[in-house]
Amino acid sequence: MPDGFHMTPDEFRRHGQEVVEWVAEYMERVGELPIASTVLPGDIRARLPEAAPEEPEPFAALLRDLDDVVLPGITHWQAPGWFAYFPANASGPSILAELVAAGLGAQGMLWATSPALTEIEAHVLDWLVDLLGLPPHFKTALGPGGGVIQMSASDSTHLVHVVARDRAVRGGASIADLVAYGSVQAHSSVERGARVAGFSHVRSVDVDGVYALRADALSEAIERDRAAGLVPTIVTSAVGTTGTGAVDPVAEVADVALEHGLWHHVDAAWAGSAMLCEEQRHHQAGAERADSYTFNPHKWLFTNFDCNVLWVADRAPLIATLSSLPPYLRNAASESSEVIDYRDWHVPLGRRFRALKLWWVLRSYGATGLRHHLREHIALAAELGRRVDEHPRLERVAPVSFALVCLRHVDGDDATDALAAAINARPDLCVTPSAIGDMRFVRVAVGQTHTTAVDVKRLWEAITGAA
Repeated sequence: MPDGFHMTPDEFRRHGQEVVEWVAEYMERVGELPIASTVLPGDIRARLPEAAPEEPEPFAALLRDLDDVVLPGITHWQAPGWFAYFPANASGPSILAELVAAGLGAQGMLWATSPALTEIEAHVLDWLVDLLGLPPHFKTALGPGGGVIQMSASDSTHLVHVVARDRAVRGGASIADLVAYGSVQAHSSVERGARVAGFSHVRSVDVDGVYALRADALSEAIERDRAAGLVPTIVTSAVGTTGTGAVDPVAEVADVALEHGLWHHVDAAWAGSAMLCEEQRHHQAGAERADSYTFNPHKWLFTNFDCNVLWVADRAPLIATLSSLPPYLRNAASESSEVIDYRDWHVPLGRRFRALKLWWVLRSYGATGLRHHLREHIALAAELGRRVDEHPRLERVAPVSFALVCLRHVDGDDATDALAAAINARPDLCVTPSAIGDMRFVRVAVGQTHTTAVDVKRLWEAITGAA
């Protein structure tokens, strides 16, 4: 194939400017687009040719199809009226860093394959240990623990179940007897991760009146399993459950885990970002005694997906579980024991330069800027919760947690479903209907990058208008 089929640097420069302009215009107009896609199944594929093109297409056609094919099938998570699920935030520095990382095209499976990828990642995650008020032994530079970027909190949760399983089996336990624990409100990734890791026994522990795991119920479940000849192995505490933002008593769970020899994992996927604010750190008291801790900068820290951080208190069990060294990966740096090879810290061998966008976000906003926006979102949610409490036809189903408000109509489930449907019928708003048991409610997650008091006011007007 002649070189002329490649995009030249000059063409890349010109088209790159066009793409950046398109993204910038998207950022300006996303608040005006209908948040929810209205396409039907198969609509997007119907707009695509039956076969791949035989001849090159002009770049203008690619740009045109962003508007004609892609946007009609996009749900706009970056819209300021996005209050659904949890945020999946992007920001200018993060987007630009993704461009640079893609341009470098480096593969960071080993320190030797691109030292900058490994050393920047380790250093930035050490920064975050301090910024989040986590224990110093989570730092890679100090040890014995360390941090690593994964794809998602689900990956981290699955991974620590594998490590806990391996530790127990190395200690003489049968894999068929291992037991994993989490609350009935824990994210589905806890049970899924345990099942994928080979656990036959997964216990969902009772919660209290605010949907937080009960440490006494955990102790009772462990004792029952021990009496039955099983091997309690790992427990997950949540700092901000997906359902209601509940915070498990991390310190009490740590006591139980240490007493019974369980691996203790802390899942702060969404709420971990709030720990940049010192006044929020009491929620994670006890994390210094946990074996692992995870949070997602790609949710609430303006670093676009995917970027999850996992810290372990001791990296030796992690590396012992995952390390393998075929001849083609051997190199002098690895054998010197002076470097980290992150391929031993997660399931995939290959890894891209995700640390670059996190580095750029931390530097572009500074800790002060990040705290400003986090506190603003938390304050907006608190005000929304206060208005719900004062409204005669609405009630909260759980305390306002960080920036999550869970509410329902006092007339019951049908009225609550109708309320959610009325909000979501608007093109400029999106919330998530949910349930605990048979009780229906509406989740309102404040925290999209560009959400302001004006957007929350618009949401409140929609809520009261439908209530």
